[in-house]
Amino acid sequence: MVIMKHILFDLIDCPFELLDDKEHCQLALQIASSESKSKLLDLGMHKFEPQGVTGYALLANSHISIHTWPEKGIAKGDIFTCSDVCEPHKAVEYLKKQFKAKKLTSDSFDRIL
Repeated sequence: MVIMKHILFDLIDCPFELLDDKEHCQLALQIASSESKSKLLDLGMHKFEPQGVTGYALLANSHISIHTWPEKGIAKGDIFTCSDVCEPHKAVEYLKKQFKAKKLTSDSFDRIL
């Protein structure tokens, strides 16, 4: 039996400039993948106009995604890992620091395979 983890998270009261920076979001997801002890396979990013970024990190054992609303100071995302060795909570904590969020809310779900 494998216990998979799925975390939905909100980063609240983040600086506009970090949430609107495509390169910052990409690097944050790249390092968050490592922090979760996951193997990164691919990154995808899209910069919206006039603001906002959506991105994902495709992992060998699932994914991390993030969607930003700079005008509201919020990022929402999720991380799903399907390996007992992964530590997705570490990725979420890392993202909180990288986006300088004053508040983090999250829901964590165990999913069994």
